[in-house]
Amino acid sequence: MDSSGGVTQLLTRWGRGDRSALDALAPLVQGELHKIAEGYLQRERGGHTLQPTALVNEAWLRLVRQDRPNLDNRKRFFALAAQVMRNVLVDYARRSTAGKRDAALVPLSEAVNAEGIEMDRFLALDDALGELERFSPRQARVIEMRYFGGLNLEEIAEVLEVSAATISRDQQAAEAWLSRAVARP
Repeated sequence: MDSSGGVTQLLTRWGRGDRSALDALAPLVQGELHKIAEGYLQRERGGHTLQPTALVNEAWLRLVRQDRPNLDNRKRFFALAAQVMRNVLVDYARRSTAGKRDAALVPLSEAVNAEGIEMDRFLALDDALGELERFSPRQARVIEMRYFGGLNLEEIAEVLEVSAATISRDQQAAEAWLSRAVARP
């Protein structure tokens, strides 16, 4: 069973209610999930107490709690996994900054691409993404999949079932909007 086709077949079985497919799916996706987790944590501040393996494990637990997921291919699965990991990190950041004053707002490029991003900046970006999602869910998903999931334009286009040109326009518009949103005092 090859990795790509095997993952798709197992996702289909899981979507049909076959929980045993998860046992076979786990070893096929762990490496890629670990890469996504490392990508997230590289953007976090130095000395982060959450390790990539712990992030993968927590995300996996949240993923497998879904009863009958609608994941018809591996790209959709990894897009969902990236979203779940982001949620894990947001929950972690909110717990660790509880009681502190509001998060500092920074430009999007600094918040997303900086080495050693601080949790308060991650929370500011997450808040801005949540606000963007309320009026443009697709643009928010594009940013999430592009920056946090590591998908390229063509892969995002396939997942969202639109053209790569549409994804490119969505990304540009979302980046501009998020830059303004996180720069607001």
